[in-house]
Amino acid sequence: MGWFDRLIGRQASAKQAKDRLQLVLIHDRTDLSPAQLDALKDELIAVISRYIAIEPQAVEIQLSHEGREQYLVANIPLRPARRRR
Repeated sequence: MGWFDRLIGRQASAKQAKDRLQLVLIHDRTDLSPAQLDALKDELIAVISRYIAIEPQAVEIQLSHEGREQYLVANIPLRPARRRR
C-alpha cells in the first residue's frame, strides 16, 4: 500500500470515528436508545405507508445536530405513482 493510500485510509477511519462519536453524543442528548429509534422508524413507515406508496426497506432515519439544535432526518424513497386512466 502506498503512502497516499494509507493517508486516504486513515482519513476515512478518522471520519468514521468522528461520525460514530457524533451519533453517540446525539443519542445521549435525545435520550433515545437504538431500540427506540428503530421503533420510531417502524411507526413512521406504518403511518406514511397509509397515505403514500414508499420503499420501506430503503427508509433511513437519523438524528443529527447543528450547534445546539437537533433534527430528526428521514430519507423515505417513494414508489412511482400509478397513473389513473
